[in-house]
Amino acid sequence: MKADKVADGSGTGSAAREGGSRAPAAAGASSLSARAREAVLQRIVDRRYAQGARLVEREVAEELSMSRVPVREALRALVTEGLLELLPHSGVRVRRLEYADVDHLYEVWEPLAVQASRLAARAVAAGGTGELAALEATLRQAESAAASDEGPREVAAHTAFHEGVVALAGNPLLARTMEQLSWQLQLLFGLREEPAHMRAQHAEMYRHISAGDGEAAAASTLLHVRDSRAVALRSLFGDV
Repeated sequence: MKADKVADGSGTGSAAREGGSRAPAAAGASSLSARAREAVLQRIVDRRYAQGARLVEREVAEELSMSRVPVREALRALVTEGLLELLPHSGVRVRRLEYADVDHLYEVWEPLAVQASRLAARAVAAGGTGELAALEATLRQAESAAASDEGPREVAAHTAFHEGVVALAGNPLLARTMEQLSWQLQLLFGLREEPAHMRAQHAEMYRHISAGDGEAAAASTLLHVRDSRAVALRSLFGDV
């Protein structure tokens, strides 16, 4: 029994010491992996890494000025998330969006976006106007980007608008759920055409939200998301 206790105590102390010495290194590696993931995601969204493009771990690491280990972890994570796919023999490539991918994304996004607008308007009606100025600013940013023909900046502004609506809604569970869709939506927004009338739809959504009219905000959002779906499918797959 004494031997067991000594062994247990020694093991625990050793593990604690080792855990203490390794924790900062592990946290650092995790941070680097997260940075690599964000960088690769951004390159996919702004189409520097095109659909179907093969990504070579060594080349990506050199481009990001990182070692290969965090890049390898980032690429694996993006395979799990469905933005990259494994090649038959080695390496990965940017996954091509199929019709079903777009359809499934909109099936999930539509009810969440509608509810986010409804809750945002209710929050405004209850006096929660703190996020309205930032939300309105995204509309100006989108118009400015469109006038300058800056596609990536316009995509960022459109994404920021929808994220701002979710923030204004004030529902943490909704925010976490929508966060899981954020990159897929950014990718989709970057691939499709962005007609001027869709910017006008954002302005209409903002008008109802800022007025605190939950049902009008929900209805305008439903129209916008369904129109967005039609535009995306037409841009990516032709007349469908």
